[in-house]
Amino acid sequence: MKKSEIDLIQTTYSGKKVLVTGHTGFKGSWLITWLDMLGAEVMGYSLAPENDYDLYNQISSETKHQSIIADIRDKEQFEQAILNFNPDFIFHLAAQPLVRYSYEHPVETYETNVIGTANLLAGMRTLSKKCAAVLITTDKVYHNNEWDYPYRENDRLGGYDPYSSSKACCELLIDSFGKSYFNPSSYQEHKISLSTARAGNVIGGGDWAKDRIVPDIVRALEKSEAINVRNPLSVRPWQHVIEPLGAYMLLGAKSYNDHTMGGAWNFGPNTNDILTVGELANHAISIWGEGTITSPEVADGPHEAGLLMLDISKAYRKLNWEPKYTSAEAVAISINWYKNFLAGEKAHQLIKNDINNYLNIT
Repeated sequence: MKKSEIDLIQTTYSGKKVLVTGHTGFKGSWLITWLDMLGAEVMGYSLAPENDYDLYNQISSETKHQSIIADIRDKEQFEQAILNFNPDFIFHLAAQPLVRYSYEHPVETYETNVIGTANLLAGMRTLSKKCAAVLITTDKVYHNNEWDYPYRENDRLGGYDPYSSSKACCELLIDSFGKSYFNPSSYQEHKISLSTARAGNVIGGGDWAKDRIVPDIVRALEKSEAINVRNPLSVRPWQHVIEPLGAYMLLGAKSYNDHTMGGAWNFGPNTNDILTVGELANHAISIWGEGTITSPEVADGPHEAGLLMLDISKAYRKLNWEPKYTSAEAVAISINWYKNFLAGEKAHQLIKNDINNYLNIT
């Protein structure tokens, strides 16, 4: 991201009302911290964090925001909260985000991801002022042929597992609402700019979720156990959490000022910046200073894609956005965050330090 775009983010959100769904999650905790640093008036709407050690519980008391603990599947309560707050910006992160969990709980996954998003969109119809909404889906919305070709925003949607499929359904749902109720041709009537952001394999300090590679690595390293790597040759577009969050805020700022900037957007690392799961684990070990890897047989496990890459040229051309960190740098920053946190440093300050370091890169 260029300095002019960083300056736009710095000036856009001060004093504005920003609704963040999923604020108690990993990405949501980083986002509300950043928005608080920018002087935004933030309201979060989400389920309670699952565990006492979750990141939100580490930073909530030090971050200015209003927090509503509730379920986005509760249509009436969710719509009323949206109407009462009447936001200038919406970032929709609330989701059931885990692929392997979705195999075990498919109906819950569709209810949360699809019906929850429909409830948000319905609530947005009650808004009475200009609003830019960025709804977060995933890089896994594409029909993945596992080829070397990076997927563009107009490629076929799909989804092998229930999670990926539910997010592809969200894209279709959002597109329908965008055409039916928030059509750019009638913007002066509804004043809603609607965008979707497709990013995935986000890493960074404070993520403790199960079945995610970096938290699994840290838990193993902390206990001096071997790291269990299920699919060491799988390729993912790894990116530090700051990268997509900055992209979401940039997209929100630009679409707030120009409603034609809506639609679908890919955000990820450059396509030549590739790390396999095994390479990521080895790099994490080198940053930590010690550790070993084991790759057990997982032939009977659920399907997981072996290759997925995104084409980010649209964001580069139209948003003037590009990643600042390589995948290796993202891993190093993430592992160092955990090392410092486990050594006793405060999560809130560590997040602020990482954001400020990112903003100061020229």
